[in-house]
Amino acid sequence: MIKSSVRFILKRLFNVKVEGIENLEKAGDRVLIVANHLSFLDALLLAIFIPHKLMFAINTQIAQLWWMKPILWMIDSFRMDPTNPMAAKAMIRKIKAGNTCVIFPEGRITVTGSLMKIYEGPGMIADKSNAQIVPIRIDGAQYSVFSRLKGKARLRWFPNITLHILEPRQFDIPDEARGRKRRNISGQALYDLMRNMIFESSNYKQPLFASLIDAQKTHGPKHVIAEDPMRKPITYRQLITRSFALGKVLSKHTQTQEYVGVLLPNSVGTLVTFFALQAYNRVPAMLNFSAGVSSLVSASQTAELEHVITSRRFIEMGKLDAVISAFEERGIKILYLEDCANEVSFTSKLKSLAASYFPQWAWQHNSPLRTPEAPAVVLFTSGSEGLPKGVVLNHRNLQANRAQLAASIDFSPTDTVFNALPVFHSFGLTGGTLLPVLNGVRTFFYPSPLHFRIIPEIIYDTNATILFGTDTFLSGYARFAHPYDFYSLRYVFAGAEKLKDETRKLWSEKYGLRIFEGYGATETSPVISANSPMLNRAGSVGKIVPGITWRLEDIPGIDAGQRLFVKGPNIMHGYLLPDNPGKLIPPEDGWYDTGDIVRIDEDGYLHICGRAKRFAKIAGEMVSLTAVESFVSAAWPEHNHAVVSIPDAKKGEQLVLLTTCATAHRSELVTYAQKNGISELSLPRQVIIENEIPLLGTGKTDYVGVQEVVDNKILQKKSAAAAAA
Repeated sequence: MIKSSVRFILKRLFNVKVEGIENLEKAGDRVLIVANHLSFLDALLLAIFIPHKLMFAINTQIAQLWWMKPILWMIDSFRMDPTNPMAAKAMIRKIKAGNTCVIFPEGRITVTGSLMKIYEGPGMIADKSNAQIVPIRIDGAQYSVFSRLKGKARLRWFPNITLHILEPRQFDIPDEARGRKRRNISGQALYDLMRNMIFESSNYKQPLFASLIDAQKTHGPKHVIAEDPMRKPITYRQLITRSFALGKVLSKHTQTQEYVGVLLPNSVGTLVTFFALQAYNRVPAMLNFSAGVSSLVSASQTAELEHVITSRRFIEMGKLDAVISAFEERGIKILYLEDCANEVSFTSKLKSLAASYFPQWAWQHNSPLRTPEAPAVVLFTSGSEGLPKGVVLNHRNLQANRAQLAASIDFSPTDTVFNALPVFHSFGLTGGTLLPVLNGVRTFFYPSPLHFRIIPEIIYDTNATILFGTDTFLSGYARFAHPYDFYSLRYVFAGAEKLKDETRKLWSEKYGLRIFEGYGATETSPVISANSPMLNRAGSVGKIVPGITWRLEDIPGIDAGQRLFVKGPNIMHGYLLPDNPGKLIPPEDGWYDTGDIVRIDEDGYLHICGRAKRFAKIAGEMVSLTAVESFVSAAWPEHNHAVVSIPDAKKGEQLVLLTTCATAHRSELVTYAQKNGISELSLPRQVIIENEIPLLGTGKTDYVGVQEVVDNKILQKKSAAAAAA
């Protein structure tokens, strides 16, 4: 009777929903429930809404607090002293006896809103009891006044709460694992299970604009979400209002589901443009303005663009008149934001403002054909090894990758992301834009990552707490920054290219910051794996994020590593290829061939050995060009290097090093290789010195450009030798 009354009250106040109750029935008699811990309500919610008799593991000290006494009166509890090793054994006996037990593996209420430290004890209990583990995610309670997020999140008295009950599972731990090793494995398995629980229960199967509306509901319409060097912050309500207003104008020039080119730098205006297209079911095709005229024309042909959105001011400042002329010659209509702003009437502004108060209704009216499987954006590969391909990502792809990252890393509305990575790059779009904007994290957009002297000062000025970058950019910032410029940073994430040990060491010693290296591809939205504060191993690119299935395949001639294939909800919708414009080519059976040679260590951390395409066959042996670059960087750490191969009449191929080290000589590399046991086959046959290494706008090495430089230099040498002869 009392439970029924409490259930009625809680359901009315918090609109409590229980999803997946059938999964609890599948678990059988020996069950251990593990749940995240968001608020003081958690135990009561589970006790009242789970239709089983539950026994809760409660810390003895917490059980003595006054506010716990009425809760303990309504639940069956097992008081555990964490300092007593016999307590866990008693809990194991309870589970074996057929009790359904509940443990909060974090051991305390979260103060971040995300998963915190997971203790090994619950994992050991699950292992020793041989129980079916049922993960339950509590969602929404973190926004109640009963949480511990005051000052960190927008709290209210009665937020909606959902209990997600996932399918039961068991740990599969090798029999040979014993003692401390087995305890570690079970603890890690429990953390992985909790990560997967957070991801699987995330609402990633919805369009991006729907998530923007949800974010406004969660964090409030007045929550400031973005800013740029113009220093005019924008709130959720302003973002939605402007998206409706601009989207209405753009919809007059474009068609539903049309690919629309976006040629703009990082700015609040670009963010508004992106969501304006989403609001009216258009698909932004993000163009790399640093790629050059020929690449941009190729991209426009591949995606069959009819319209490109840009800004006159940007075109003038970026000196991109030749690009605009090339587009116009192809019959592409240029839509300037300045002209679009003039088309927004006063009446339209009022309607858009009114729509921002009822965004769900307005969006459904403007965009009736909305599905998470529809294309959301077109990005273009870097073109570092050939013509750029169009990568079509649907809403589910981007949302899944956002949820995969959020399950591993604690972001909160008190954070500020500094994003100088261009939004035409998948890392800059998903990690630097969609992840923070749709999770209530303020983002500062900066238009160029190459301003090495200016960016550290702006990071200091904006009190940024999270920074995304590549090795090239991060090493540049570290060289010019004041030791106190990065005082506010909590996390620094690196991706897109290999993080050099010198960069990692510089940030650690000069600024006291770890760099968390990740790995991915445009085709995977982009993150495949990432290090995090919980799971970090220097030299690796972290563990594969939740929701991704992977397999490895051997490659003849390559012993150190295997080729990586991945499958999951973040894998692209399909390719648009230069030789088959406009036609979507989906990945075969949902699998994406990364083309990377990797190894995965015994703890599940991913290590990149090199690109399959970046191996040279020398005297019958496969040599990784990436590995050669690594040892050259170790020999001359203060400089930049790139290695390519050219044909060789005797050995099949030979290696050529392009370096910025003015004093570089092959003899030094020979000496270094002999001291460090490096094979002679890995030594470049020729060394070419240049003032700089060709780079793409994303910071990656432009290997097409490097190959051209090398071929031209070798041709010049041959011509000079022939002339001398």
